[in-house]
Amino acid sequence: MENTTELGFNRTGAQSSPLSVHSMQIYADEQSPHAAPTSDGMPDGKAIASVRSLYVAEAERVGSVPMPGTVTGAFNTVLSHLRGRNPEVLVDKLGERLAFERTGVRLYQALIDKATVLGGLETLPFTIADLQKIRGEELEHMHIVASALDSLGADPTAQTPSADVSAVASMGVMQVLTDPRTTIAHGLEAILMAELTDSDSWNLLVALTEQAGQDTLLPDFRRAMQNENAHLLKVRGWLRSVVLGEGA
Repeated sequence: MENTTELGFNRTGAQSSPLSVHSMQIYADEQSPHAAPTSDGMPDGKAIASVRSLYVAEAERVGSVPMPGTVTGAFNTVLSHLRGRNPEVLVDKLGERLAFERTGVRLYQALIDKATVLGGLETLPFTIADLQKIRGEELEHMHIVASALDSLGADPTAQTPSADVSAVASMGVMQVLTDPRTTIAHGLEAILMAELTDSDSWNLLVALTEQAGQDTLLPDFRRAMQNENAHLLKVRGWLRSVVLGEGA
């Protein structure tokens, strides 16, 4: 597969069949619900908003943070509540980061696989060793979070609500990386989305850990945060180099 953007027989746009545009518009108008438009000419959307509101009002939460599975964990939970803290919030976000870092390992492995093949077609701004280093750091971060959960008496294997939501949100990123049709630029764009989330999420986790008074966790968390900020800068630079190089 050519690792470049090129012109081709793309017939997805209306300009590919100008004589049919009018009939397409008539059909679309006939199928659309007849709702009073707003001042900007768009449908007001009240019907769908009403349905969504009903579901939101009646829905249960995505899940729950599991009860501590150890005596130490139960004691720490009770003690934290007595101090006016909510340890379940920290556990939820730790579960989210563990799941995301595990996904990060898989994302970079998928990019490594793609780059191994497509890298032979052009000069890339990174080496396989660069990607392997970041993949290793993502794995290290996963173990850091798992160890932190264990030290708090929480179950590192449990899927917390935020971990569940994070997994759903990142499904598209993984699909881009594993699609054999996507290029290196596509892969880097997907990775950039993940790294933007990862960088901000580690900054938030450090702040939440400080607020919870879990000072023993902070050195490893801050190191992971610095790593993720560095990943973001690298991926952003690589993507810029690939796209600008291709557009030259």
